[in-house]
Amino acid sequence: EREILPMAIQQGMALSPYNVLAGGHIRTDEEEERRRQTGEGGRMLFVSQWERTEDEKKMCKALESVAKEVGAKHITSVAIAYVMQKAPYVFPIIGGRKVEHLMSNLEALDIALTPEHIEYIESIFPFDAGFPYNVFGSADDYTYLFKIGGHCDKWPVQQAIRPAPPSQ
Repeated sequence: EREILPMAIQQGMALSPYNVLAGGHIRTDEEEERRRQTGEGGRMLFVSQWERTEDEKKMCKALESVAKEVGAKHITSVAIAYVMQKAPYVFPIIGGRKVEHLMSNLEALDIALTPEHIEYIESIFPFDAGFPYNVFGSADDYTYLFKIGGHCDKWPVQQAIRPAPPSQ
């Protein structure tokens, strides 16, 4: 996927990502504790436990912080908005088992994240571009060895679809 997103942006292609909500692991500490107390638990598809990992907890804390800033009721809404606003033409495949899941999914359409919000979310874990980007660079910045080989043109990147500001 680390190669698909830059290619889709560059080529103007649409994306339909799945597992946007990490298999149901995007939740607050309070929600996880409530599930533990009631015995509800969570999905265990492709994982050995329903509780979040330490890394998932860190990301959820970041999403919770952004949710407070933008006035969102659900951190899952922020996660969906993040995915949708990373590139143009992103249409995530999102499921849900409860009406509250549907409401949270719809809330994402009204959230406008700033570049600072996106940068903060992405700062939680370092991104490893991997090969071949670590050798050649990316469309944002080519490596020195790549630049001395010739002239590199860049096309402006299309912007993601964002919610309209509320009418006054």
